[in-house]
Amino acid sequence: MTPFKLKENSKGYRHELKFVISEEDAALLAIRLRAVLQPDPYAVQSGGEYFIRSLYFDDPFDTAVSEKVDGVEYRDKWRIRIYNLSDSIIKLERKHKSGQFILKHSLTISKRECNALCAGAYGFLLHRKEPFAKEAYAEMVTNHLRPKVIVDYDREPFVFPVQDVRITLDRNIRTGMRSTDLFNPNIITYPATEYLGQCILEVKFNDYLEEYVMELLQLNAAQRSAASKYLFCRQYDC
Repeated sequence: MTPFKLKENSKGYRHELKFVISEEDAALLAIRLRAVLQPDPYAVQSGGEYFIRSLYFDDPFDTAVSEKVDGVEYRDKWRIRIYNLSDSIIKLERKHKSGQFILKHSLTISKRECNALCAGAYGFLLHRKEPFAKEAYAEMVTNHLRPKVIVDYDREPFVFPVQDVRITLDRNIRTGMRSTDLFNPNIITYPATEYLGQCILEVKFNDYLEEYVMELLQLNAAQRSAASKYLFCRQYDC
């Protein structure tokens, strides 16, 4: 992995770097990171990693898919995310991508509100006090966003306080195909074949990456990637 010299981020966005690495490299990197970095506080409660399920939304023209394929620089992805198949924390999220920078907004919702979104009933968002709720309502109604695919994976997260560094290893990436039954533990999922035997390493930070962290991340065969879990999980039904 080559050290990064990145320009200062002055817009409140965060840098996001992605790498597709082998399971063997991921296992070695995890040992190194566990020795010197802290796990994400939420991961501590579940043995160092947790299960993520995301339900992604798209419009009738699958614009989020085509924009990713075409390399559109400015694009959004909408999703509902849960952890360990629990309904205790449910988040509606918009991830805005601008080159290698990301800006994420989220709104904690109830299971009832989650079910309403999945049914296309967005009206409750107008009664929420958060400004992002109004933005979400406008985009979902204007673009006719609907649930498209479930994406599952196991995440092992690490944090470093300087520049709010967050390093994650995502394994066992699977697609729910056309199922959108978010809380159903028994839906049939299939491996996203592009990632068989591989792991996605993501590195997020504010303005710069400390040399100390860059040294921890040195991997001989690591290559920057525009890996998209959503894209590879949608390819089976687009």
